Amino acid sequence: MPAFRRDVVVAGASAGGVEALRALVRSLPADFPAAVLVAMHLSPSAHSALPLILDRSGPLPALPATHGAPLRPGVIHVAPPDHHLLTDDGSMVLTGGPTENGHRPAINATFRSAAVTAGPRVIGVILSGALDDGALGLRSIVDRGGLAVVQDPADALYSGMPESALALVEAECVLPAAELGAALDKLVRTPVDGADARPPSPALLLEDRIARDGVRLGSVAPGELPPSGYTCPDCQGALMEVDAAGQYRCRIGHAWSAEALLGAHDTEFQRALWTALRSLDEKAALAERLRQNSEHRNHGLLVHRYAGTAKECTAAAETLRKFLLSLTEEQELEGLP
Repeated sequence: MPAFRRDVVVAGASAGGVEALRALVRSLPADFPAAVLVAMHLSPSAHSALPLILDRSGPLPALPATHGAPLRPGVIHVAPPDHHLLTDDGSMVLTGGPTENGHRPAINATFRSAAVTAGPRVIGVILSGALDDGALGLRSIVDRGGLAVVQDPADALYSGMPESALALVEAECVLPAAELGAALDKLVRTPVDGADARPPSPALLLEDRIARDGVRLGSVAPGELPPSGYTCPDCQGALMEVDAAGQYRCRIGHAWSAEALLGAHDTEFQRALWTALRSLDEKAALAERLRQNSEHRNHGLLVHRYAGTAKECTAAAETLRKFLLSLTEEQELEGLP
């Protein structure tokens, strides 16, 4: 492979990511010679104002990504809600492939796709966000000879994503978001010897195919992947281990990292506890009503029985309510959704 320049920059962000992205694009020069793709976790039903926000934040135009449109140097292409943003031979591909860590667009899907189609020409950028989204995708870029750039965790509103990325890959640079633009401009203008380009692994190609073509994991790797013993929070199907670093997929193709899976099961656990709390409150209210009815009818034994039930349920509900509120406070302190 002859010498080349890195001409594809993919950036991933989640919680706190709007401010980080604004700082990044504000620091990019007007003649930035690479295409920029942005994948940020969005609500699937929401209208995204992110392209307009980024367009107003710096000298480069920012546009919603369009299926089949070419990657344009000096343009920021933003993944729309409920679509994975992928690349293919210099153009963009939007798909409705399986969610990853509960998200579509997914940062890992965009990063893996760029790693497959552009290889060592890619620079992956991880910005503010909770948990570990994007870390495995960034590793795919580095494995193909691309570069990793990470926002300094101390500069991020939510440090989970930058810290997880740095635990998995060696970054070319770790800087505050406002300083990343200058670093990226230098990196994309530096000629690179193509002798060290590495082919994509079969596992990388398989995962990219799932996001790109919507193929079911069970139809392309039957019996080849070890069962994890866990279930998919999206569809309740069995999860298979596809990566020793802690990446799981169900037969449909939903993907989960170990950390995101833990968070999803924690959400399910809390939902079950809130349901139990509601049942306790309703049972206490019903028992109190029956106590009052029995009291009016002078049914002393029933009055005593229903009063005891109401008291027990009220006490249990208060204990459970305090526990759930303490969990909510912990999540807010940790920056978890």
